[in-house]
Amino acid sequence: MSLRSDDPPATDVPVQQTAGDGVTERPLAPRPAPPPPAARRVSHFESVFVRLTATAGVVGICVAIAAVLGSQNVAAWIIGLVVSLASVMLAGIVWSSREL
Repeated sequence: MSLRSDDPPATDVPVQQTAGDGVTERPLAPRPAPPPPAARRVSHFESVFVRLTATAGVVGICVAIAAVLGSQNVAAWIIGLVVSLASVMLAGIVWSSREL
């Protein structure tokens, strides 16, 4: 394909099409960014309920860990250490979340 001297130069800027003879030289204005969606406000009751439910899940996970370790004849102090560390770490993750 050969370019004639009267052809407009190719650019990456979007241009407005005309109905008749081709392309105009006027670039289209960029569209403004849409506003971010409005954040849904979480009620205090909902936040406390979700955190307490998640904390109950942490307790359930720790009980399961203790049951598995107990069935494997692990020393009681090791079970207590592992379960307490797991519960502190998981509860810290749950309660530090700003989304809840």
